[in-house]
Amino acid sequence: MTIAEKISVRHTPFKSARMGVCQALTIALLLSAPFGVHAKAAEPDKYTPVAPTIDQARANILIARQLQFTHFRDLSINDKLSGDVFDAYLSYLDGQKIYLTGSDVQTLGKVRSRLGSALKTGQLQPGFDIYNLVQQRVIERLHFALDTLDDGIENLNFNTHESILLDRSDAEWEPDKKALDELWMKRIKNAVLAQRLSGAEDDAITDTLKRRYEGQLKRAYQARSEDAFQAYMNAFTGMWDPHTSYFSPRTSENFNINMSLSLEGIGAVLQADNEYTKVVRLVPGGPASKQGQLKPADRIVSVAQEGEKPVNVIGWRLDEVVDLIRGPRNSVVTLEVVPASATDETLTKSIAISRDQVKLEEQSASKDTIEFERNGEKYTVGVITVPTFYADFRAMQAGDPNYKSTTRDVRKLIAELEQDNVDGLVIDLRNNGGGALNEANDLVGLFIDTGPTVQIRNSSNEVQVLSDNDASVAYGGPLVVLTNRMSASASEIFAGAIQDYGRGLIVGSQTFGKGTVQAVRPLNHGQLKITQSKFYRVSGGSTQHKGVIPDIEIPSRIDKTRIGEDALDHALPWDQIDAVPHARYFDFSGIIDELRARHENRFAHSAEFSLLQQEIDFLKDQRLRDTVSLNLDERTVEQKQIERTQLTIANARRELRGEAPFDSLEALEDWQDQQAADLSTKDEELDFVIREGGDIMADMLELDKRMASILTPQQFAAQAETKQ
Repeated sequence: MTIAEKISVRHTPFKSARMGVCQALTIALLLSAPFGVHAKAAEPDKYTPVAPTIDQARANILIARQLQFTHFRDLSINDKLSGDVFDAYLSYLDGQKIYLTGSDVQTLGKVRSRLGSALKTGQLQPGFDIYNLVQQRVIERLHFALDTLDDGIENLNFNTHESILLDRSDAEWEPDKKALDELWMKRIKNAVLAQRLSGAEDDAITDTLKRRYEGQLKRAYQARSEDAFQAYMNAFTGMWDPHTSYFSPRTSENFNINMSLSLEGIGAVLQADNEYTKVVRLVPGGPASKQGQLKPADRIVSVAQEGEKPVNVIGWRLDEVVDLIRGPRNSVVTLEVVPASATDETLTKSIAISRDQVKLEEQSASKDTIEFERNGEKYTVGVITVPTFYADFRAMQAGDPNYKSTTRDVRKLIAELEQDNVDGLVIDLRNNGGGALNEANDLVGLFIDTGPTVQIRNSSNEVQVLSDNDASVAYGGPLVVLTNRMSASASEIFAGAIQDYGRGLIVGSQTFGKGTVQAVRPLNHGQLKITQSKFYRVSGGSTQHKGVIPDIEIPSRIDKTRIGEDALDHALPWDQIDAVPHARYFDFSGIIDELRARHENRFAHSAEFSLLQQEIDFLKDQRLRDTVSLNLDERTVEQKQIERTQLTIANARRELRGEAPFDSLEALEDWQDQQAADLSTKDEELDFVIREGGDIMADMLELDKRMASILTPQQFAAQAETKQ
């Protein structure tokens, strides 16, 4: 297995053009020719514009060549791409359109068609001119905000019927400075109003907001040439696909085989998202995952060390946020986040996480069993949860015969479950973001005789087929595989192969759709992560973009518009190549309608599913709200309605468990904090989605006990007789 194969399925996807970097690093405009964009420079005693270096120019030329000649996507650097880079770069720097005016954009647009030719030849000044102007405007806005706070927030009027647009990424640029002043006055009012509704006093609100803006301003005056270069290069590389990106020398130092800025301490993967640092996913078995409150798509507002005041990190560089969150084992770090479910970015919550190392054994596969009854006959269904595709390569290379890996552990668990005479098996891949490619290949091999598992095509249309050559089968009976939107890469390879072979049913929601392979290439200055290949199923369809579509769908709380390959800018498309010969163990087409009908009937009468659907509908309604009121009375009514709905759903779930309802949302939040702090109080009961997977398995067994079995009729009969 190549290094590229190892890292490809470990990479957590990064969003492209709209996920900006270091937007609060603010600096003024350089004057240059022939690409110079003219504007008034900042005061020299306060501000020093950044300028490109010779090393950066050389790296730019190397990046342009690599993109044109080695990337999977064949894309020319022409006038159209030049305009796309311009738009992406502005989106990196001012994705919410809160710093630049329409007049600024019109002035900057003079170089729109000339960026491509400049990028091919290492002429970085146009990009640095744009960066410097944006940062100068950031400084102006921060001073405006601080001056407004100095005037006193008691003077703000909350009796008008104003509202503010929550997401301005698709809005028009404000035409001039006066319009921006009005927009920023609304932003400040929104921040103040949200904190008042949370019970904060005006003095505390003023102090919080001042620290936020002053922190951003301080970083603005600490601008670095590397910030501009990395932002510019990522706008450029993002034209090819969202997983191709430039890593500065400092970022490269933090870069690991996971290809994903994993944090040492809390077990989370982060990425820049405009001014925020956003949680992409949680590492299985890590402190954040076990604590339970931090969620994918949450955005980090501040970081507090144990016993210290919070440090606002809005506008910070990603590597600096990573450094701040890291810390000694068993120490506590508190993150203030905007929850993914929040309609308003000013509504935050604090999450305290005890730092620790992510131990391999805590990522290991685990098992359980569930009992079912159909028409007087009892069935035992085994459940194996696979959090990630892991392998202890160090122990393997050291010759340890007992080294841990996903496939070795699952094989042992299957043997133990067969000792319990299980009638069917459920493999839970929900939230499994991938891992080692060879483990996905080997895991498929536990359930088939021999045959291909995945195809890999490079930019030269050369196709490599990975196969299972081991004829032994660890488990030959009926199989259900659970997936959700966070099942990615190696998970999709496994689920796709099981589906193509007819070895089992895929149940859950559409997977992520991450079907590309990256390699990391050194430059004279930093590194380039570049997409060089794509994964294809043995049936010929790519896992890229589309992912794996379940045979039976179960709705999920995860917002598909925010998370998933098809939510990323410039993602490579789905396509298809020739299938490779493979077995087809069972054809579900004759009974899938009956299985779906039974599933839908159960869910129609399931109180748990009804609550899940209510929660999904509530979250969807919140996401569809594009504005919030700046009127105190109107906002209070809106907030109370949201709180009532949240409390109603939570209490209904407690009623199902025979537990007393909460009197208030505060009581619910206190209980959640207590649950997060005390891991021993976690409810260990299998969740209802796993139980539904077991129910579907029981339906399969009732309809045909040989369903999806690779055993011959004679072998199956002999096995059944042995169990009796």
